[in-house]
Amino acid sequence: MAAPPEDLAAHYRAQGYWIDETFADFVADRTTRFAGRTALVGVDAHGRPHRLTYAALADAASVASARLGAAGVVPGDRVVLALPNVIELVVVVLGCFRMGVVPVFAQPAHREHELSQFCAIADAAAVVVSGDTDGHDQLALVERVAADLRGRGLVPPAVIDVQGWSGSPGPPDTPGGQVRTSAGAGSVALLQLSGGTTGVAKLIPRTHADYLYSVRASAEICGLDEESVLLVVLPAAHNFAMSSPGILGALHTGGTVVLARDPSPRTSFRLIADERVTLTSLVPPLAQAWISSARRRMPDLSSLEVIQVGGARLSDAVATEIGPVLGARVQQVFGMAEGLVNYTRLDDPDELALTTQGRPISPDDEIRVVDPDSPDEAEVAPGAEGALLTRGPYTIRGYYGVETDAFTADGFYRTGDLVRRLPTGHLVVTGRVKDQINRGGEKVATEEIEGPLLAHPEVLDAVALGLPDPYLGERICVVVRTEREERAGQELARELADHLRAAGLATYKLPDQFEFLDTFPVTPVGKNSRRELRQLLVTRLQES
Repeated sequence: MAAPPEDLAAHYRAQGYWIDETFADFVADRTTRFAGRTALVGVDAHGRPHRLTYAALADAASVASARLGAAGVVPGDRVVLALPNVIELVVVVLGCFRMGVVPVFAQPAHREHELSQFCAIADAAAVVVSGDTDGHDQLALVERVAADLRGRGLVPPAVIDVQGWSGSPGPPDTPGGQVRTSAGAGSVALLQLSGGTTGVAKLIPRTHADYLYSVRASAEICGLDEESVLLVVLPAAHNFAMSSPGILGALHTGGTVVLARDPSPRTSFRLIADERVTLTSLVPPLAQAWISSARRRMPDLSSLEVIQVGGARLSDAVATEIGPVLGARVQQVFGMAEGLVNYTRLDDPDELALTTQGRPISPDDEIRVVDPDSPDEAEVAPGAEGALLTRGPYTIRGYYGVETDAFTADGFYRTGDLVRRLPTGHLVVTGRVKDQINRGGEKVATEEIEGPLLAHPEVLDAVALGLPDPYLGERICVVVRTEREERAGQELARELADHLRAAGLATYKLPDQFEFLDTFPVTPVGKNSRRELRQLLVTRLQES
């Protein structure tokens, strides 16, 4: 992982962005400072309810570190977490931090294709799962991951099943529960996942210093304090739910984190009323679902002050309904696990809060908006659309374990987003540079779908594309070229979907629809450009 030049690093330290606090320090300080306050509300891996104070959370994290140690995990190891929204997720994350172990934030929806890659690249010492998650046998899944890794000549990680943990969280009873010294604030604290613009998501190395700066600044911008109650309905390991300001921001300020086991309006509205939730974070499809449900149910949302929406572009029409229907201030969030996060501010005028995706956290977030087709990445005219490049005190300069062209020679990250920048510094997101589908806030690289399909004997060619969808933003459509016209239809579509599942593709990446064509249209100049082909296919399908 590349580090910024020393003069820039010295500037970040002088400005107070980077401080010496590590996550081990963070856990020890906040759980002591707010010991008697309620830290975490939710259910465990067996569905049993829990309400933990900061002191109890510290004890539970100590137990988790002991269990990691008993599995052979030592400081500096990487541990892949693939847990749903259960209290064990937060407990294990803090347990990792206490002992200087690097958590890798996977998702329970990931399948063997993704998990094998994460374990291989991270050289993971352990993988933490919940044995039976939402009808999926995670233990059978990690057995397949282990077989794949052995086939590559790699040693598979130890498997830790939190459903096998017995008893309520309590004080540690083994030396493994003792706090370990981490390597320092400039070292890697955790590995987040990229949106996956090409192939499997890449691992993003975040240091203690840069990630904690983002957490502290986000909590301040979002007005969090000890009275804040954060409802987490998105997958808790996502960067948005973890740090913008997320779980870590709430714990930083002494607030309360409420984990929703599912994101449905019924579950969420009940938790908002029961726990007096003040803040939550949604993706646009969930915001629309909440608005629709609230009109029918008239729930008690009187405690709710702010609804953040991010992960995908929120339409202006939906943004204008959040206040009148849900009774909360909308805060748009646009960011990436690689670093840069933009927020509309709570005192922004409505014309900015409802129509832009915010402005950067830091005065030292550097922004370039460039012509993506220019060989020297020349900046566009002020206010014009262009590709977003950024660098700053909490944006990475390289991925973990892989080489990539996502970074310029002078350290700017090529985000892949198309934006316009307003005179106020606010950004309006207009699209993507690369071939990627944004399905309900989940970024899916077209290559991940097309590659396995091209291995199917009846597929001559396949193009994955995103079609506009009023609920998801984009739905995944795959256009397939096959020689056997009599096979084209629902039977082959089901077979291809099963083929993708067998290839280990995560459930949320499976196509929403298949279309079959005998021939693909050619581009106006006869090029075999898949980007232009996608545009032609989108136009054809929308007109049909």
